[in-house]
Amino acid sequence: MRNNKPLIFITNDDSIYAKGIEALIEMVRPIGDLFVVASTESQSCMSHAVTLKNPLRAHKMREEKGLVVYGCNGTPVDCVKLGLSELVTSRPSLLLSGINHGANSSINAVYSGTVAAAAEGIFYCVPSIAFSLCSHSSDADFSGSIAYGRKIVEQTLNKGLPENICLNVNFPKLPLERIEGIRLCRQNRGAWAESIERRIDPHNREYYWLDGGYVNHEPESTDTDEAALASGYISVVPLHFDYTAYEALNYMKTNWSDFEKESKITQ
Repeated sequence: MRNNKPLIFITNDDSIYAKGIEALIEMVRPIGDLFVVASTESQSCMSHAVTLKNPLRAHKMREEKGLVVYGCNGTPVDCVKLGLSELVTSRPSLLLSGINHGANSSINAVYSGTVAAAAEGIFYCVPSIAFSLCSHSSDADFSGSIAYGRKIVEQTLNKGLPENICLNVNFPKLPLERIEGIRLCRQNRGAWAESIERRIDPHNREYYWLDGGYVNHEPESTDTDEAALASGYISVVPLHFDYTAYEALNYMKTNWSDFEKESKITQ
């Protein structure tokens, strides 16, 4: 690979064959040398799963000037772990995950293999961005994602990110000319309302089919990723993975103080 461009590591959770990862490669091909490691099968909604009970395998699928592509049988986080620990020969300047087919805004970020791969990147101290498009179509229009995503990548390389922070970027399902711009915002509060259907298979054994719908817990808020997307903007949310609820901790230290002092059990 060339030495005059930053090295960019790429992965996703829709598989090495998805249109989204090809769009991501197209997005940053002019910017850097690319090293791609992604699953050979769809790994959607795998979150931060890792493979411990089966062997991981990776094979080189493509190599040309400025681009190396590996297929792997593991999860998105497996791909990052294997890629950064074993396959890539130097530390990347940036890790990019996506472009995911389907939104990863609000609570979806928790379940997303795309976002988890970016989180794993920051565990390796590599600045990381997760990209998703609000369309599940295998033939989705990525033109707006490519154009605006390139601006976000260039800004990240120029300005950097705070330590232990990755970006969760979601693109609205709009053509390039209808996108209003980019909004820095917070993650919306929401949840999935499960709809579980009980079925009977041909052998008279019961099984369940999990489905559901998203419930927005703050539909009137204007400073969230959901609000930005609904208004035609690209949402950019900085994420961190210290799960400590500091306000709750301070509350408990004040209101549970006697409990803490008297917590030791004596016989």
